Amino acid sequence: MAEMLLALQRSLSSLGRGKVWLYILGPALVAVLFMVAVSIALLDYLITSFIEQPPMSWIAEWGAFWLAKALAALGGWLVILSASYLVAMLLTAVLILPLMLTHLSVNDYPDLGKFGKDSVVASTWNSVWAAVLFVVGWAVTLPLWLIPGLGLFLPLFWMAWLNRRTFAYDALAEHATPEEWRELRRQKAMPLLALGFAMAVLTHVPFAGLLAPSLAALVYIHFCLESLRRLRQGAVVTIPSRSEA
Repeated sequence: MAEMLLALQRSLSSLGRGKVWLYILGPALVAVLFMVAVSIALLDYLITSFIEQPPMSWIAEWGAFWLAKALAALGGWLVILSASYLVAMLLTAVLILPLMLTHLSVNDYPDLGKFGKDSVVASTWNSVWAAVLFVVGWAVTLPLWLIPGLGLFLPLFWMAWLNRRTFAYDALAEHATPEEWRELRRQKAMPLLALGFAMAVLTHVPFAGLLAPSLAALVYIHFCLESLRRLRQGAVVTIPSRSEA
């Protein structure tokens, strides 16, 4: 818990830098434009499609068409918001996080040696595959949303899982060895998912939700790099030059 609070505190401190705000606002702006375009093009179609599917079709047959339409509209907006969040997530993971990581590692973690592999292909594949699994899991569990309580928990769980799967890997790929990454994933499994939940809750805050992917990247960078620093027991790690090898 203390490490999570420290990561959140450092993230708030980082928001005082103008350059960090440029990283945060970029994906959110693209996601907003995407959301507006998709809602204009597909919202009516999604509402009509949902009304024709159980349980909305059953509710309409029972005479409560207004309720069926309201639930269908809610479902349509949830689909569009989730798709917009995915757009912001992928942009953040593939383009923004590496820039933010470079900025923060130089200014906040200059003592942390880079022993990992900075692979754009591996990072992109991880993000895209995580997005695919998120969509599949979201769709498969959609009927369970009608069960009281699960309609609140499942969206948060899948977004938390997506945050953890995407940003924890990307934040450590450049600095941590495969062995260090496996050890951190074992030691910090619950805190990493808990951070994902905290950022998932933020997605439900009006106007702030589409900032959540970039803010999640910021928090995960601070948490993961500090955890790696502590795993190395605070030692200053450097990579030897060829002449020294």
